[in-house]
Amino acid sequence: MNSIHLNQALPQVFAGRDNVVSNVWQRDVAFLKGRRYLIEAASGTGKSSLCSYIYGYRRDYKGLIDFDGQDIRRLSTRQWVTVRERSLSILFQDLRIFPELTSMENVLLKNRLTGHKTKEEINTLFETMGIADKTDEKAGKLSFGQQQRVAFIRSLCQPFDFILLDEPVSHLDDANGAVMSRLLEEEARRQGAGILVTSIGKHLKLDYDTILKL
Repeated sequence: MNSIHLNQALPQVFAGRDNVVSNVWQRDVAFLKGRRYLIEAASGTGKSSLCSYIYGYRRDYKGLIDFDGQDIRRLSTRQWVTVRERSLSILFQDLRIFPELTSMENVLLKNRLTGHKTKEEINTLFETMGIADKTDEKAGKLSFGQQQRVAFIRSLCQPFDFILLDEPVSHLDDANGAVMSRLLEEEARRQGAGILVTSIGKHLKLDYDTILKL
C-alpha cells in the first residue's frame, strides 16, 4: 500500500454542522508511504474516529477513504485480514490489551500470526522500553503507561506500510517517549513505512513531514 486518501470524509455525527474547521475533514488529503504525519486535535473532533475509519472497523462517515485508489468500503473480509496483517498496524488509544494474559502473551498473539519478530527481538524491545521485568506479569495488573508500552511493542510485531498511533505517549514520561520515538523511527525506516500520529497535546517527538489540524 502506497497511499491512504481521504476525499471529503466527515464523521456522520458532524454532518450538518457549518462550523467544522479542519485540515482533514471535508478536505482532499493523501497520506503517503514513507512520510511522517502528526494530526493535532482538540478533544471531541474525531481523532480516534479517524483511526477507526482508516483501520476499517467503523464506517459511520461520509465521503471516501481509499487505499491506492480502492474504496475501503468495498474491501472484502479477506482483504481486510490481509491489510491488517501485512500493510496496516495500529496502536489504539484504549490499547485493546487482554488483561488476563501476560504482557508477553499479548505480544505473541500478534507475532504468531505474522512471524515478524524473533523471540530475541521481542525480548530486546521489552528491555529497551524498560519493562523487561513485566513480561510474565498479567497485563491487567500493569499501570496504563506500562500497558501502553506493551501495546506499542505489539504494534511493531508485523510488517506494515503505515502505522497509526492514537495518542501513543499520553501516559509516558519524556524519557520513555523518546525511546518509543527512536524505536518507531527505526522500524518505519526499515520497512519504508508511513507514520500517522494523533495528539491532543503531548505527542511523539518525530521529524514530521506534515502537521495537520483536525
